[in-house]
Amino acid sequence: MLIVKDNPKSPISESYRTLRTNIQFSSFDDNMSTILVTSSTPSEGKSTVSSNLALAMAETNKKVLLIDCDLRRPSIHKKFGLSNEKGLSNLLIGQHSFNEIAQEITSNLCVLTSGTIPPNPSEMLSSKKMELFLKEAEKNFDFIILDTPPVVSVTDAQALSTIVDGVLLVVSSGHAQIPEVHKAIELLQYVKANIIGIVANKVKSFRRGYKYYQYYYYGEGDGKNKKHRSKSSK
Repeated sequence: MLIVKDNPKSPISESYRTLRTNIQFSSFDDNMSTILVTSSTPSEGKSTVSSNLALAMAETNKKVLLIDCDLRRPSIHKKFGLSNEKGLSNLLIGQHSFNEIAQEITSNLCVLTSGTIPPNPSEMLSSKKMELFLKEAEKNFDFIILDTPPVVSVTDAQALSTIVDGVLLVVSSGHAQIPEVHKAIELLQYVKANIIGIVANKVKSFRRGYKYYQYYYYGEGDGKNKKHRSKSSK
């Protein structure tokens, strides 16, 4: 659900704006323009987070590119009601240029769908062509958000995490298993990914009728995680 677009004044939309702000302030010295979003397992809401975060960032008059890097089970095109006949995979093999396949959602937001499902997603995403494409895209966009497959399932997110500025790990309360979340963090840390935070969604509070969106991010100095919590109605 594109809550930021469909219901921009809702508490949940405000939660995404809070996430946007936390990301912008997560690093004072380093540029945080390329952000990878993943999860430990499927169905935790990573694509929903990616899409709404992109919409929230575009609200600030920043140029935003959302890329569906899930070349196995893509879903971004479904959320925005777009064609997926051609996309990232077709660009990487030279069939189409970026301008031919990028789809404009608003004046500030472009979406690059996954395109044709390739037989070798991991090799394609870890290729030099993918790295060069991202570097070129950074010249034209303030923020680039990459929606990737679950990190425990396949190596795609690991490979991409080495060429982006930061990684967000989406964890679904009541769905994700703690060992799998720990495994996801270990896999990302193994390749020295910059994990800038953990987005915990579907988190219920003790107060009836409410749930909480939580964003955990890594603090400096004491090495402890800090936590931001904002309330949203069910």
